[in-house]
Amino acid sequence: MFETVKYLIGSTGASGFGSKSTGEDVTAAAPDLRSITAIITGATSGIGAETARVLAMRGARLVLPARSLKAAEETRARITGEFPGAEIIVLPLDLSSLSSVGCFVFRFLALNLPLNLLINNAGKFSYEHAVSEDGVEVTFATNYLGHFLLTKLLLNKMAETARETGIEGRIVNVSSSIHGWFFGDCLGYLDQMTRKKAAYDATRAYALSKLANVLHTKELTQRLEQMDANVTANCVHPGIVRTRLTRDREGLVTDLAFFLASKLLKTIPQAAATTCYVATHPRLEGVSGKYFADCNEVSPSSSASSPHEAARLWRASEAMTAPRPPGCGAPPRP
Repeated sequence: MFETVKYLIGSTGASGFGSKSTGEDVTAAAPDLRSITAIITGATSGIGAETARVLAMRGARLVLPARSLKAAEETRARITGEFPGAEIIVLPLDLSSLSSVGCFVFRFLALNLPLNLLINNAGKFSYEHAVSEDGVEVTFATNYLGHFLLTKLLLNKMAETARETGIEGRIVNVSSSIHGWFFGDCLGYLDQMTRKKAAYDATRAYALSKLANVLHTKELTQRLEQMDANVTANCVHPGIVRTRLTRDREGLVTDLAFFLASKLLKTIPQAAATTCYVATHPRLEGVSGKYFADCNEVSPSSSASSPHEAARLWRASEAMTAPRPPGCGAPPRP
């Protein structure tokens, strides 16, 4: 009850920020990001678009991967209309397709740009059972597995950039408090769900993908340490906000539910705050493997805290993303 009251009134935590803080608020301590190149997935709408806008306002060069290039170009136009000097590059990417991820990395590395910041923000909530072209349930494929491969293929570039520039690299995985709704054997359930051996539960599938994001962050932190890379990895819960994630269920019931929950909802600028804080704030230099909500470190669920499960998921993810012959030249190996 006490935590809910703190959330509703926007009480600040140890960071000096809270649920009512915005992306612009939390980046005021890092107002000049002109030396930063950032990749932000899912930046064509909602939280991702606001994150991109705030980072562009602070001077960062942005690379926006998108399945819809039209939507990405519209995002670029909106941002450059507000900040005419913003440098924004649009590249195609479908996170549900492993070959598309490989092609994106191939194209990005060909630009010979540095990479300081990777924000794995894109998310999908599939109400109907579907399987990706790689044979993986599509919510898991989009929200987790595509980001896993994207991150793995870009790690060397991030480590190289940090070494050459002396600027710490940061990876931010956007998860959700819903990750705590999943209990049980992650990989066993994924297999059953993918092969339709179990009834499809859209919410449980989404929770599984978000749990995988937190476990990914945990194991990734260990591997970055083994690489001796000046790169951190952290995970965030942005808060409850109405975005295009619910676009497949617009209507009276959805509208009523969001009206009743309106006092708990964040605005999109508020929802982008935790991502922007973890991505840019000087206070988090050297902080890695943590989970943040309302711009403060909190504890994830017990299921997300197991090093054994994190390592197990990583091994399975490597097997699921083993190199395949791509359609645009060989993708770089990690």
